[in-house]
Amino acid sequence: MMFDFFFNTEDTFPGLIVRLTIGCIMIAHGSQKLFGFFGGDGFKNTMYYFTDIMHVPYWLGLLVITTEFFGSLCLIFGLATKFWAMGMICLMSGILIVANHVKIGFFMNWTGKQEGEGFEYHLLIIGLAVTLLFTGGGAFSADQILYECFKN
Repeated sequence: MMFDFFFNTEDTFPGLIVRLTIGCIMIAHGSQKLFGFFGGDGFKNTMYYFTDIMHVPYWLGLLVITTEFFGSLCLIFGLATKFWAMGMICLMSGILIVANHVKIGFFMNWTGKQEGEGFEYHLLIIGLAVTLLFTGGGAFSADQILYECFKN
């Protein structure tokens, strides 16, 4: 039953497009936090920020980085797509609550006139991830291969 839920997917392109979109966007953010790529702070400094500045437990900071990088990598390959989609929903919802983007407003800070970023980006990722819960990984996904190999 759980196997069917997590790995069953149709051989269609919407799941592929959505999972590649989330995966490519979020792996860049995960790479910033884990490796310091794209102007990021890297693992040590990111964990310092999470634990000492934001007062987030170490395990939760580690979970954020894991979800952003390894979850995105899994989404790109379509491996455990629905599991990682739920992870992205939790991640973005948690960020909205902890970082309090809602008080800043809807829009991103394109003009530099706000005190921070709004929540439109987070809402977009949540919406795309919810879509993956319904569609699954779609065409060219590892989920599709695993399901065919191990279904009843």
